[in-house]
Amino acid sequence: MELRHLRYFVAVAEAGSLTVAAEQTLHTSQPSLSRQIQDLETELGVQLLTRRARGIELTPAGRAFLDHARLVLTQVDAASEAARRAAHPSKPCFTMGFLTGHELRWMPEAMRILRDELPNIDVMVSSQYSPQLAEGLSTGKIDVAFLRRERGVPELAYRVLVKEPLMVVLPGDHRLAALKAISPKDLVSETFVIVSNTAPVLRVVIDKYLKRSGVNIKPKHEADHLSMGMSLIASTGGVGLLPAYAQNFLPSSVTSRPLKGDAPTVELVLGYKNRTSPQSSSSCSRD
Repeated sequence: MELRHLRYFVAVAEAGSLTVAAEQTLHTSQPSLSRQIQDLETELGVQLLTRRARGIELTPAGRAFLDHARLVLTQVDAASEAARRAAHPSKPCFTMGFLTGHELRWMPEAMRILRDELPNIDVMVSSQYSPQLAEGLSTGKIDVAFLRRERGVPELAYRVLVKEPLMVVLPGDHRLAALKAISPKDLVSETFVIVSNTAPVLRVVIDKYLKRSGVNIKPKHEADHLSMGMSLIASTGGVGLLPAYAQNFLPSSVTSRPLKGDAPTVELVLGYKNRTSPQSSSSCSRD
């Protein structure tokens, strides 16, 4: 798979037509574009597009792939800009951090706003765990970040963006997947996968919720990041509690169900250092 395959696929999906994408966006022949899309589908092993008389229609796999393809291309553009800035670090730099996994929803619009509002500022993107983002804000290496409300950094200010409900993540063929909603007591006898201390805020929310629910669950596995959590759940037949954004990354063998009753939430906030101006004069060559 090459970047051109992703660009061709996104162009076709946005145009809604192979012919329109070929002639007006990509300036190539329609048969050549069709072959590129077929090569991509062969590489993935799934059908992404359905050809209709009036154009194309994305399959469920195509819709899932589209968001990730757009994110990859956005990250490639950001990497290209970072390389150019390193070679010609003449402009002031604004560094924006993202809690890993949240780029998909927040980065495209954030990048658009910054480019419109700060056209003479170079933008760098950093994807890290929340504690590292808080440290970066505190030390001035990051100007603004999408993260959790971390403790022990009183010099930071936060604005709440969204409160994400926790949900149960489990294999699609798990017995509990037959339920419309799952209670904490249903989880007691299951292999429980929990986030590690790389996500301390989320870990506290989960621990408090289980304690408040009156259940005693001893985790069998700890996951350092989202993909590791999904892999553990799929391979062990276990269950876990994760924020709603995790639905964007569920593999085909894993599904999710809401919690019964008043589900706990975890905040995603916009963090920045008090009295720090976005018009930073720092260089994008900083570490």
